[in-house]
Amino acid sequence: MSKTYYDPADLRKFGKITEWSEELGNKFFEYYGKVFEEGALSAREKSLIALAVAHTEQCPYCIDAYTKDSLQRGVTKEEMMEAIHVGAAIKSGATLVHGVQMMNKVNKLDG
Repeated sequence: MSKTYYDPADLRKFGKITEWSEELGNKFFEYYGKVFEEGALSAREKSLIALAVAHTEQCPYCIDAYTKDSLQRGVTKEEMMEAIHVGAAIKSGATLVHGVQMMNKVNKLDG
């Protein structure tokens, strides 16, 4: 594998973020753990959502983690790809809808 800016081994170091800010790091991990517990959404559904968001945020660590987690929770390749397409559609739609702001500004400046 060729070298990249992101070292896959760094994902295993994620827990070390508490070393330089123990209180805030611990609060984050407490919150993070709580979010992914079974609730109104299943852990499987949450993993699939996390995978889609990981792609829209373009986080290679999250993509690796939630691809593996989704597979372990029985999510199919087809479900994963469809979820990524949903995320991509929302991201592109959100970008395009902001074009209205540009159009409003142009119309104001032309007016």
